[in-house]
Amino acid sequence: MPRLDLYKIALINQTDSYITFPTVIGNIEPLLFEANVSPSFVIRKRKDSRLMALLTAQIIIRMYNEDSYPVRTPSYIPQISVFYLLNKREMLDYTVLFGKLAHHSNGQDENFYNSDGTINLKTGNFSTNFLELGILKTNYSQRLKAIKTWKSSFEMHPKSWMVDELQGSYSGLRWHNDFSSFKFPLNNSNNTDRANFSLKVETTIMLDTYNNLNLFDFDRFTAALTFYYHPKFLEDIGLFIQFYHGMDYYNIYFEHQISVIRFGIMTEILKF
Repeated sequence: MPRLDLYKIALINQTDSYITFPTVIGNIEPLLFEANVSPSFVIRKRKDSRLMALLTAQIIIRMYNEDSYPVRTPSYIPQISVFYLLNKREMLDYTVLFGKLAHHSNGQDENFYNSDGTINLKTGNFSTNFLELGILKTNYSQRLKAIKTWKSSFEMHPKSWMVDELQGSYSGLRWHNDFSSFKFPLNNSNNTDRANFSLKVETTIMLDTYNNLNLFDFDRFTAALTFYYHPKFLEDIGLFIQFYHGMDYYNIYFEHQISVIRFGIMTEILKF
């Protein structure tokens, strides 16, 4: 059976590092690639500690398929996450509480709006800070040879923590629910420490009042489905395909609603 501990549970529920191929299906601007760089540094007293923290310097970059291939307003999301092991019933049955404190900005300092009242996507200042609190649960299916994890959390952006222009137009209260599954070979005679493939489903509901949206307006919902496959001939990376629908998460582009299918490579930092 694969081995699991608090550190690996924390990594499973961190944002994956990836780079997309130029081919994207959907209503997004033509991109050469999108990359998410998300290294994590662990802070703990010892390996069996029930309390640990991860310091993550996450950066999302989009290079546009235009003249000179510009990179505009990257998303900088430095964060610190704290995990506490509430209980451990069996080897792979964990319940973990976690909290995250993060900053999200685009490194720009010009006016938020252009002279015509539109949002200044190129150099407009975007900045917010947020707190996320939630619970993680893991278990293992012996029949399917799969590790399953479930996460539910609330993300809060107090108005005093964001720039004035975002207040009333940017959601400050979000409910996240994520499910992931890591599938191992049914006949794992080689005792491989990697899953053959994994599946992740992520959903978010915006709960607060913003942009004059109705309670059940479809723009309040975001969803992502990611399928990851690790070929035997690759060591530390694999291939992924993802469907995403909802608010654009790329900082000041938040007013865009996108629906895309994209492909790329993803790092595999998790070994069981």
